[in-house]
Amino acid sequence: MNSEWWKQSVVYQVYPKSFYDSNQDGSGDIRGIIEKLDYLKKLGIDVIWLNPLYQSPYVDNGYDISDYYQINPDFGTMADFDALLQEAHQRDIKIIMDLVVNHTSDQHEWFKKSQQVPKNKYRDYYIWKDPVEGHEPTNWGSSFGGSTWEFNEEIGQYYLHLFAKEQPDLNWENPEVRQEIYKMMRFWLDKGIDGFRMDVISLLSKKPDYPDGRVIQNRKLGTYYDGASNGPRVHEFLHEMYQEVLSHYDVLTVGETPNTNADQGVLYSDPTREELNMVFHFEHMHVDYGKYGKYSNASFKLTDLKKVLTEWQEKLYQKGWNSLYWNNHDQARVISRFGDDQEYRVTSGKMLATLLHFMQGTPYIYQGEEIGMTNVKFPELTDYQDLDVFNTYKELTEMHQLSHEFAMEAIHAKSRDNARTPMQWSEEKFAGFSKVNPWLAVNSNYPAINVEKALEDPNSLFYYYQKLIQLRKEYEIITTGRYQLLAADSEKIYYYTRETDDQILVVVCSFSNETEEFILENYSDLATYSEAKLLIGNYLEANQVASEMILKPYEAVAYLFDKKGK
Repeated sequence: MNSEWWKQSVVYQVYPKSFYDSNQDGSGDIRGIIEKLDYLKKLGIDVIWLNPLYQSPYVDNGYDISDYYQINPDFGTMADFDALLQEAHQRDIKIIMDLVVNHTSDQHEWFKKSQQVPKNKYRDYYIWKDPVEGHEPTNWGSSFGGSTWEFNEEIGQYYLHLFAKEQPDLNWENPEVRQEIYKMMRFWLDKGIDGFRMDVISLLSKKPDYPDGRVIQNRKLGTYYDGASNGPRVHEFLHEMYQEVLSHYDVLTVGETPNTNADQGVLYSDPTREELNMVFHFEHMHVDYGKYGKYSNASFKLTDLKKVLTEWQEKLYQKGWNSLYWNNHDQARVISRFGDDQEYRVTSGKMLATLLHFMQGTPYIYQGEEIGMTNVKFPELTDYQDLDVFNTYKELTEMHQLSHEFAMEAIHAKSRDNARTPMQWSEEKFAGFSKVNPWLAVNSNYPAINVEKALEDPNSLFYYYQKLIQLRKEYEIITTGRYQLLAADSEKIYYYTRETDDQILVVVCSFSNETEEFILENYSDLATYSEAKLLIGNYLEANQVASEMILKPYEAVAYLFDKKGK
């Protein structure tokens, strides 16, 4: 299939457990998503990405799948899913699902059989290794703390799990495993889904010699990235997946690719290589990392953010394709992270949306982003649900001997639960998400920040996102224009252009909480074109393009010049 509908699309990510509870059990469900489809249609999105709905013990919020062919009863039934697919398609909204095939749950039948003695074929569905001098085969540290290796006394070997010990890694070197995965993918595609977001897909191929990893960021164990990311056969596997499955369907594919730079991003997304449409990279999510990784109290530098985003814009231009995102289920809320979640919450939210949506690529909106939801500050550690929080707290307080206060501040800033608090629909109790106590507490600011209020306010963030989506469909330059960064050294203003033979798009975004005077270094060129058309701005009285612009706190403006008026 050669269709590229996904280049003009905007994707909305739904975290089902926290979206809307239709049956009042405290947890979101498929019927809840169906009830809110008209809301998403009003926003104007084209695609919904669903986090995992499959059968799972939920050790890692559904990313530990025990049966790829079954819907988790907590979310509903397969009939409910079929109804969601039908109702979405009737509204011209496509559905993509999470594909989690680097690992399964330890409750999957394959893994249960792999532990049986004597050995059977399922042992080779996973990665089992003998001890090395009486200890783990490598020094790799798991994403959730501790070693990536778990010992089985009866078998006398270790199995690999890059994430929780309940998430054993599949052995992609085994062609039988790959065929099982392809069969499962066809099952869902034949149902009519419109593509996949592929979880940690850059980790499928491990280096055959399993080298020890570098010890970084004050950790005791080494990074598994040195032996497990962008491995020697990962592109071979994805090309095979494309040939055997994906090429037969008109779908969107986006791979989550940890530890991947822009040059590697081209390899994954170059259409001539027949692998994926695009990838999620993490480099812009690392600009505020520090001594303790993401749980550091470091602030970001705008020049670092510019460098990362610019490199991806430039290197993938006319070669691959970008995915554009600020938020997802694994990241803190962007307004709290890169904006101002107090006085300038809405204004900085509009600025951040402007910056991202005028770049080249497919934008992803995470649920609640369009109304300006913020980080949550739960007072007690026990208020959190995410496995990563508890492992992080233990690591910070026990291994690094840091205070409880430091650990809690770090968790408030970067916990994955920041993104997972229930969607704030109204000022009713429990934010209108449910009529009973939710699985995870709602953010206490829901009376002020909710969908109901956003829809009543014509200047709300919701309608700003709606406008951005409309502009993407109206102006081809947003899809095709060549990106150029200007004022690269500014730590307060992000200024870039997009250009075609006929037009130039000017995007100016302030990251400052003060009024800023800003000189347009290319104004003499812009002044030769026809009068600028204001496409969008934070303020209704947004000033016209001039050699010197006066930008209010967190102001963002985008202007379009027609070169034909030169």
